[in-house]
Amino acid sequence: MKVKLILPALTEATNPYWRPIKYSLFPPLGLATLAAYLPAEWEADMQDEHVETLNLYDEPDLVIIQVYITNAYKAYALADHYRARGAYVCLGGLHVTSLPDEAAPHADSIFLGPGEEIFPEFLKDWQAGRARPRYVSTAGRTLVGIPPIRRDLIKRERYLVPNSIVVTRGCPHHCDFCYKDAFFQGGKGFYTQTVDDALAEIDRLPGRHLYFLDDHLLGHTRFAAGLFEGMRGMGRLFQGAATVDSILRDNGLLEKAAQAGLRSLFVGFETLSPINLKSSNKPQNLGRDYAAAIQRLHDLGIMVNGSFVFGLDDDRPDVFRRTVDWGVSQGITTATFHIATPYPGTALFQQMEAQGRLLHRRWNEYDTRTVVCQPGPHLTARQLKDGYDQAYRDFYSWTNITKASLVHDTLRHQLKHFAYAGGWKKFEPLWNFMIKSRHLDTMRPLLEAILSKVRGKDAKPGAQALAPPMGEPGMLMPLPVLQSAAVNNA
Repeated sequence: MKVKLILPALTEATNPYWRPIKYSLFPPLGLATLAAYLPAEWEADMQDEHVETLNLYDEPDLVIIQVYITNAYKAYALADHYRARGAYVCLGGLHVTSLPDEAAPHADSIFLGPGEEIFPEFLKDWQAGRARPRYVSTAGRTLVGIPPIRRDLIKRERYLVPNSIVVTRGCPHHCDFCYKDAFFQGGKGFYTQTVDDALAEIDRLPGRHLYFLDDHLLGHTRFAAGLFEGMRGMGRLFQGAATVDSILRDNGLLEKAAQAGLRSLFVGFETLSPINLKSSNKPQNLGRDYAAAIQRLHDLGIMVNGSFVFGLDDDRPDVFRRTVDWGVSQGITTATFHIATPYPGTALFQQMEAQGRLLHRRWNEYDTRTVVCQPGPHLTARQLKDGYDQAYRDFYSWTNITKASLVHDTLRHQLKHFAYAGGWKKFEPLWNFMIKSRHLDTMRPLLEAILSKVRGKDAKPGAQALAPPMGEPGMLMPLPVLQSAAVNNA
């Protein structure tokens, strides 16, 4: 039996002349997770169009395609192609869960929600010749006892960070612009692996660098504490994502993470406006001292990748300059900016649709870089797009990279900040060359060799300084995360 698992790409990611590094960061873990349920004797092939040209002339018996919003049209075309060739085609992922009636005509079966329970059920039904057209994940969601991810299907040399990992599902928060609630509707919205299983998966990974693609790595305090305690002494260097409120909690969890090897954190600040936070149902950020959270991370030697959304209703023409200036003044290492984008299945989409503010439904343009809905009353669509583009140019100007670097209180931290921020945005032609020449994997040992650990001050006065794991020579570049949930779940 031949099975093909596909992650289609949007057009930009397949450009033969220019390949942005962001499309070559992480392998498709959702598909590799589902592949673990296939019988051992079946032949499986996983193709990620972001890093390779798809072979469309093979003859698989079963095709599984992961669909996110900007690749939806490509995914549907691929599904139609393989159905015409006689394959049984399944579609799943965030977009399929949000718009199942749109996806269903292109597939023999569709999967709604997380796949750990429904995919084994589908396989049983399919082998018996009675597969259903729709499988919906509801009760009984668990990560206990799931088989190890099929990492043998991942072409490691084509990714900058092949050691990505997901040890939880979902998020405990419910922001109006987030896909998560639609994807996990009908069952548990946040749950974890056992600590032992997570550590066993980490132990399987070669090299030193890890990237936790979890939406909120610090979201379950007991699990995270056990995970970090188990990782101490493993010599790992890792990145993850967390919320402002979890950073500010004085429960010792962040210190444990730093001791275990946490070196950069993706933080959803989203907006500097309390009005926007309240209207977006993001209470975990309301009344929080962003500057204190950043300082706490810097004191532990943890770099910050800040996430910001432009185009919310309280935003005015000066929001772009104010946000950039604030981020630079705080010494944020990297920033990821987004144009407010209403994804189907979210409260924001329902609001925009009800108010007649959706400009179109061309899903390939719902990329958080394109204006797809009428912004709030204080901005025009042109102001929003121009301001977004200018914010990226300004934040990553050499002047602002230098200013932000000098915020740190040690020369080593200043140099590291300068190298990271400059390397991420100012050397895109180099990234493009390494991707096209298939030598991206050679950059990982280079990073380890040139990037030393920041020895941060202890967050608590009088406490002993945090010591690095034995033999730790390097540190991972803080890389922006794009739509992590789309990567986490097939």
